[in-house]
This record gives sequence, structure tokens and C-alpha cells, in this order.
Amino acid sequence: MNPVIWLVILIVLLVIEVITLGLSTIWFAGGALASFIAALAGANVAVQVVLFLAVSIILLLFTRPVVMKYLNRNKTATNADSLIGEQAVVTQTINNLMSRGEVFINGMAWTARSGREDEVIEKDTVVRILRIDGVKLIVERKEGE
Repeated sequence: MNPVIWLVILIVLLVIEVITLGLSTIWFAGGALASFIAALAGANVAVQVVLFLAVSIILLLFTRPVVMKYLNRNKTATNADSLIGEQAVVTQTINNLMSRGEVFINGMAWTARSGREDEVIEKDTVVRILRIDGVKLIVERKEGE
């Protein structure tokens, strides 16, 4: 296979990567680079294709998790996600069976449900937010309450 074909594939993949900035094609660009070098060295088409696939898969499997961890290291939870793990005060008794309950946190009232289906959490109890399900906070009693 002509090395120019691998060079064109490499350039196309790099252009896509620059446009998307999503670290989606950079791994395959690495495989295309390896195949380009192999084509320059005179390797046959089968070796070039296998090299392209092998290098791309290896880069994808082994370097992507490390790079993504590094890129997401400084990511901070914003808006509603920042509530997870925080404490709130129950302003209306939480009863999942009756679909009732409300908590107050950061100056706002939120609809709330207990993390345990059979648990009723009384008004003025301090709870910890487990997760957000749609527009409802899923909570549990704070330890010691």
C-alpha cells in the first residue's frame, strides 16, 4: 500500500480530532502513523493493516483511561451535582409510599425521597443527599440522627 494513503488517513484523523476535541480519533491516528512508517519501510499491506489495528487498539485501551483521568482531574461538580453528599434539613416528612417529602438546602426547597423504600423520615431531620433522580433528591438519614 502506498505510504501516501496512510499519510492522508493520518491527516484526516488529525483534522477530525482538532475539529471535535473529543479524543476520539487520536488513537487511530497513532495507528495510521505506525502503518505509514511500516509502508515507508516496505511492509506489505497485510502487515500495515494489522499494525494499524493493533496500535490503535493498544493506544485506545491503555492510554485513553490515563489521559481521561488526567483531563478530568480538575473537574468540579457544578449546579445540582454539587449537592450530592451534602446535608439538608427535611421540611416536609418524607414518605415514599405517599410520594411526599421535601428538603431545604442552599436556600432552596427540593422534592425528596428516601433511599430506602420503607423508611419514613420526619420533619426537621438532618439527611445526607445520596443522588439526584430527575428533579428529586434521594436522601438518607445522617448518621446519629
